[in-house]
Amino acid sequence: MRVHTGETPYKCHMCDKAFSQLGSLNTHVRVHTGDRPYKCHMCDKSYSQYGNIVTHMRVHTGDKQYKCHMCDKVFRLSGDLNRHMRVHTGDRPYKCHMCDKAFSHSADVNRHMRVHTGETPYKCSLCDRSFSRSDELQTHKCHVRSNSGTYHCPYCGKLFKTERELKRHVRIHTGAKLYSCRHCSERFTTLDQLKTHLLKSHNEGT
Repeated sequence: MRVHTGETPYKCHMCDKAFSQLGSLNTHVRVHTGDRPYKCHMCDKSYSQYGNIVTHMRVHTGDKQYKCHMCDKVFRLSGDLNRHMRVHTGDRPYKCHMCDKAFSHSADVNRHMRVHTGETPYKCSLCDRSFSRSDELQTHKCHVRSNSGTYHCPYCGKLFKTERELKRHVRIHTGAKLYSCRHCSERFTTLDQLKTHLLKSHNEGT
């Protein structure tokens, strides 16, 4: 009956979304937590939704039926073939409404929009940090769970697995700006800051 009434009693405590079914809420919450409970028993892939693991298993079973007439690649789903065809056609139907960037996949434009909005929907359940991409959250969690850091920050005491990570972190304290813009005189502490600048100020990058 909630389909007809529009009632959404199941509310997410981490954002303002609400759902008519508890199962839909549980699936949605994984967007914030980064949890991927559906694990492939044949490789190390894992997914947040059951449908994704079902689709993934076809990689191992060899169930492929949709063939590209331009390069002979074969795909398991018609949607995969349609997305692949954009490699040949150059079609970019997904456009950013805040700049003139366009993308071949909807996931790419959604990820790109976070450059403009600053949104970080992937929240760590182990600390108070959040991220714009799920893979960044997964990498972060691996570092948080591991206490094997051997490189010690002399300013704040944080531990890092590699000397490279420590050097990158220390720039936060020293203010060193090693990344310079090739279009103007601006300089930045991290490569991500430079990339954001290139996109916003010079419309370069993704």
